[in-house]
Amino acid sequence: MSHETIKNIRHTLTYSVVRGFIAFVNVIPRSLAVFLGAWVGLTLWAVLRRERHKALRHLSLVYKQSLSDAEKRGIARRFFINSGKNLADVARFQKHYETELRHLVEVDGLEHFDRAYRAGKGMFGVTGHIGNFELLAVHMAGLGYDIAVIGREMYDTRLDRMLVGNREAFGLTNISTEESPKRLLSWLKEGKAVGVLMDTDSIRVRSMFVPAFGRLSNTPVGQTLLGLRAGAAFVPIACVRIPGDRYRIIVKPPIEYQPTGDDQKDVYEVTLRCTQALEEIIDKYRDQWIWIHNRWHTRPE
Repeated sequence: MSHETIKNIRHTLTYSVVRGFIAFVNVIPRSLAVFLGAWVGLTLWAVLRRERHKALRHLSLVYKQSLSDAEKRGIARRFFINSGKNLADVARFQKHYETELRHLVEVDGLEHFDRAYRAGKGMFGVTGHIGNFELLAVHMAGLGYDIAVIGREMYDTRLDRMLVGNREAFGLTNISTEESPKRLLSWLKEGKAVGVLMDTDSIRVRSMFVPAFGRLSNTPVGQTLLGLRAGAAFVPIACVRIPGDRYRIIVKPPIEYQPTGDDQKDVYEVTLRCTQALEEIIDKYRDQWIWIHNRWHTRPE
């Protein structure tokens, strides 16, 4: 068989497993679904040796000797478990959000989000791959805000349609990273909100090196450029798991900035402050951030 055929078979198998998982967790109680998700995460922790190694390596890069090897291992292991639990809840969105999940979410600092939104100049809800970021967008849209999310298309169009359909079912507008920035700028000028994940190292988007956890990190700046052009607000926000398998949305005050006329400097400063705000949340909820991502892969020349 050709490489392309093998790849298609693998993608089809993955799609079938995802469809089966979604179907199953929607016919069982949430407590059992979350328990199953935890076991899926624990199983992946056990079998994905490469990802486990990356998580431990990145924890060592950040925390060095301030944490013992056992503590780092515990954080990484719990990240896999938490991710499995989050996956189970995301899979249950369309059938169970209104009757079940929305009542398990509390919002801390909603006044910051609301004030920035009501200013009418548009806003970026800047977040990262921490906690349940899919639930974050759904819940804020459910509170009555017009929200778009920026997402990169998945490798399998069937999975991509499934994910986008899940978002659009709750009134979210999905904007692909392949679309023209003009659409985002227009959305901001209408006074609406955009959710953006800004904690990834990607060569596919415009980026700049800013410190994250003390190390220069290749960080997306497209959202900063557009936000500054529109005069929009930048509000750090995240949705984390809390005891009892509930959620807390943490909204920090908008990033304060005064344009200096030096675009390069302004973009750097705003991106840095957004990164620092997210870093504070990640440091408090260490076992909920995506330590398996190669955040520091790209290095300055």
